[in-house]
Amino acid sequence: MASPKILVFAGSIRTGALSGKLAAAAAKELALNDAEVTKLSLADYELPIYNGDFEKEKGVPENAKKLARQIAAHQGVFIATPEYNSTMPPLLKNAIDWVSRIKPGEIPYRNRVYGVGSSSDGPVGGARALIDVRKIIMPGLGAIVIPEKIEVGRAGEAFDESGNLIAEAPAKLLKGLCKHLVELARRLVD
Repeated sequence: MASPKILVFAGSIRTGALSGKLAAAAAKELALNDAEVTKLSLADYELPIYNGDFEKEKGVPENAKKLARQIAAHQGVFIATPEYNSTMPPLLKNAIDWVSRIKPGEIPYRNRVYGVGSSSDGPVGGARALIDVRKIIMPGLGAIVIPEKIEVGRAGEAFDESGNLIAEAPAKLLKGLCKHLVELARRLVD
């Protein structure tokens, strides 16, 4: 069987971001499950704040189309998000908003299998952000979201210096999530 392609990115571009560490840990685990992994940074897809007037005048920005092409080139996607004020960060929301504005049929980015995870220094690990990520990517990106999720609470202590997820319970959740994501994404391989 062919290896599925899985795209991995974090909802934060801050140096040392905990969501970046979670994305890296997921990329490692996905590769161990025989996925072909592509990591990207939203910093490489700079976008203006979504504005309907801007879209009407100038259309969908090229960086949104590039991001949609990346999604389209993969069978699965893993998004790691931080939690900002009990929800997802504006960077991630804005990227989803712009990609969702691409007309159906222009770039076939819909119907990909998604896994999601969150990280926070708080005790609930970004759980509130995950509710919103799931709620938005399903209709906005046509995501098929697997039921497993990972929330890494007290994330500043959950990773070692090499970026390995050392908190036992989240590490176990990540293994199961990645295994299931790869299994379902494999079904979409042409």
